[in-house]
Amino acid sequence: MDAGDRRWTDRGAAIGHGVSWLARWSTRLALVAVGFWLLWTLIGRLWVVVMPVLLGLLITTVLWPPARWLRSRGLPAALAATIVLLGGLAVLGGVLALISTSIASGVPEIAESASRALGQARDWLAGPPINLADSQLDQLLQQGVDQLQSSVGSIADGLLTGVGTVTSGIVTGILALLLAFLFVKDGPRFTPWLRGVVGERAGRHVTIVLERVWTTLGDFIRTQALVSLVDAVLIGLGLVVLGVPLAIPLAALTFLGGFIPIVGAFIAGALAVLVALVSNGLTTAVIMLVVVVVVQQVEGNVLQPVLQSRSLRLHAAVVLLAVTAGSTIYGIAGAFLAVPVVAAAAVVLRYLSEVIDHHSAPPPVAPDRPDDPEPETAPDPA
Repeated sequence: MDAGDRRWTDRGAAIGHGVSWLARWSTRLALVAVGFWLLWTLIGRLWVVVMPVLLGLLITTVLWPPARWLRSRGLPAALAATIVLLGGLAVLGGVLALISTSIASGVPEIAESASRALGQARDWLAGPPINLADSQLDQLLQQGVDQLQSSVGSIADGLLTGVGTVTSGIVTGILALLLAFLFVKDGPRFTPWLRGVVGERAGRHVTIVLERVWTTLGDFIRTQALVSLVDAVLIGLGLVVLGVPLAIPLAALTFLGGFIPIVGAFIAGALAVLVALVSNGLTTAVIMLVVVVVVQQVEGNVLQPVLQSRSLRLHAAVVLLAVTAGSTIYGIAGAFLAVPVVAAAAVVLRYLSEVIDHHSAPPPVAPDRPDDPEPETAPDPA
């Protein structure tokens, strides 16, 4: 009896078949869940290794196009990788140097504005309706100093923790750069080596999946750069219109901070508002704060999800949920890496779906042979 046309004369047999089917699939899903949990635990234990590898791959997506162009011109792989890595570091260093120079040239003006703003705040506190005398202001300042001195221990502990985090980040960054150099130099050898290890049949599938994942990572970097550029342009225009100094350096910091989710945008926006406060006053700072909040809300809730959902073929809700889950579990690094990881997983699932559809499709109908009998009704020649 065909499985698709199976009938049961007894309700108990039908219910038993359904329960058996549910039990089999529940066991399979439980085993798959255990496998994912073990993989997740292993990644968490080896995060100090996984993190530089993922960052190195993202850096490689930026360095690989110019390296491929150099290799097509006959340069050795090691030399091409060295040139693009040093060139990338030089460009980044030049941007940071330009920002530092612009900030240093504007510091005297900002310091003078800050001193004037502090004097105005002191006069306002001394006048009505607060009417604080100089002695009271000095007393409040002394209380603040005493509170700061009493908290020096906890502050020192926090600074030491921060120094340790920064040191760990520097080590991770250096390791990611070294891995990116090796990926750029030896990347084309990886898939042939992998096909030789796993075999031609499995290697063909793995190669296709890796190529699609690589394309997805490149799309992610380009989309993130576009989102950061839009943020930098809009906030920079706001600074220029309001007449806030250091507009170009602050816009450049906004662009660089866009690659660091949550914290980068927050720090860049806070700096813009602070400079507006000390240089142009409270009204300008409030307007700048509104501009920063609106731009960041549009970027985080509209621009980034829509662009990434189109380039990575992910729904905007999936992007939002991925960033939320990544930031909750692994902090800033998790927020940055969540979207490309989810996009890579989606690539794998889509390829598996293609393979399943290919194997489950009905076989093609063979064309009629010349000796086949004629159909009862011939098609109309017209």
